[in-house]
Amino acid sequence: MLRRRDTGRFFFVHVQKAAGTSLTTQLRERFGERAVYPDDSDLDPTLEIDGRSVLSVEHLQQRWQARQHEIRVVTGHFPLCTAQVLGGDFRTFTLLREPVARTLSYLRHHRELTPEAREQSLEEIYDDPFRFEGLVHNHMVKMFSLTPGEMSAGALTPVEFGPERLEAAKAALETVDVVGVQEDYDRFCRELERRFRWRLGDRRHMNRTRPVDVDPAFRRRIEHDNALDVELYDFTRGLIAQRAARR
Repeated sequence: MLRRRDTGRFFFVHVQKAAGTSLTTQLRERFGERAVYPDDSDLDPTLEIDGRSVLSVEHLQQRWQARQHEIRVVTGHFPLCTAQVLGGDFRTFTLLREPVARTLSYLRHHRELTPEAREQSLEEIYDDPFRFEGLVHNHMVKMFSLTPGEMSAGALTPVEFGPERLEAAKAALETVDVVGVQEDYDRFCRELERRFRWRLGDRRHMNRTRPVDVDPAFRRRIEHDNALDVELYDFTRGLIAQRAARR
């Protein structure tokens, strides 16, 4: 595994709906609000929800130029290669989640958060091309396989999926310092504490949505559409087991 110079700066690849909000809360308690991007100064006060702060690489770059002297941890829904774009020497960590569960959680969350989607079925939200291509379709593979040269819109960058992209995602994931899965969040937090010598606060599971009954055919469709994410998730679990065995 790649060893980086320890600059005391960290980059959290926050995969949507994989316990990232819970972890970011703990990071703010550990480092302080100003030391974790984004803080209130990185947000547009005229917007109730400022998606730019966690999705726009360009916005992150601007804020990094303004605040890099005080930022210790970068969080947000940014592909791993964003750390290279910033030019910082970061220690990295991430959480992945079983793809069907992640997708269903994302769909429920969008429906709860978006007034115009309240009456839509999960299938209707899933079929929205913008949502599907940007934030659903093999999303985890995209987050780890994108390169700085091809990243045009952060996590929303459109890509072609194939075996080579899956292999690129696996190779990139192996360079991440600490990898975990949402289903074993406590173990992941313990590994962060061990590896970085942190003390994290109480484990709190936030930003959850209530599960709803879903047609098994829809679950099978999600699994089929996101077959590369399924493979990456299985690889991740194996990687975690290998690292634990080496320790």
